[in-house]
Amino acid sequence: MTQPHAVAVYTQPNCQQCIATKRRLDKNGTAYTLVDITEDPGAYDYVIGLGHKQAPIVVTDAGVHWSGYRMDLIDALKETA
Repeated sequence: MTQPHAVAVYTQPNCQQCIATKRRLDKNGTAYTLVDITEDPGAYDYVIGLGHKQAPIVVTDAGVHWSGYRMDLIDALKETA
């Protein structure tokens, strides 16, 4: 059995794609850590360093990361759990 990946979701207030991403992760039963990039300058710098400029940014401990609402990638996390 594949080990589940640790997932971090970097968000900002009033972000509809962030809300949709969190809902999909919840629906799939995927555990995640939520980080508000407007409250954590280090987190903001981190995601900018990854090359992302749009929230949400999803990062897994497997080195996979993306920005925006990506149902296909969110569902792929469920399949690896």
